[in-house]
Amino acid sequence: MEIVNWKGILESLLFVAGDEGLNLKQIMTVMEIEEHQAWEIIELLKEDYENSNRGMELKEIAGSFQLVTKKEYAPYLKKLVESPGMNTLSQAALESLAIVAYKQPITRAEIEDIRGVKTERPLQTLVSKGLIKEVGRAEGTGRAILYGTTKEFLDYFGLKNISELPPLPDKTEDDLLQEDADLFFGKFQETLSQEV
Repeated sequence: MEIVNWKGILESLLFVAGDEGLNLKQIMTVMEIEEHQAWEIIELLKEDYENSNRGMELKEIAGSFQLVTKKEYAPYLKKLVESPGMNTLSQAALESLAIVAYKQPITRAEIEDIRGVKTERPLQTLVSKGLIKEVGRAEGTGRAILYGTTKEFLDYFGLKNISELPPLPDKTEDDLLQEDADLFFGKFQETLSQEV
């Protein structure tokens, strides 16, 4: 008989889902279980968190389940956020910030298309640090949030206005590598055709 750690699977899924959480249907689909089984696993995991000294708890917020920190640990979390080491930005946040700065106003989906990876967390970090903000809504289905930089962004980077950003290079490193590869294969094809 196969023993499956359903609580561990759900916990890892909720961790990866982050602030968006997972709704019941997503949990059922990913874990390939029935609704009653999903509820049972959710309740067991919730009890584990409630009956331990762990810093997390499982909450249902707006129809989705999320792992959140317990309120009693808020003073320590505040100290962490305010500590000097927390004022640095991750590589993902810096990349996202650069894209917003040069392409604003821009949606999260457009940023993800440029970066090629999800940008929810970096954007949350940038909003929480006051470097970017919602500047409107895109037209069309879903009316996605448009992001732009803030006055704090200008202050942080010592700029009077956004036009002081350095110009982007005309060609990226990937473009140059592709040109080199195209040139190589072009020469290779010429050589092959001359030998025939």
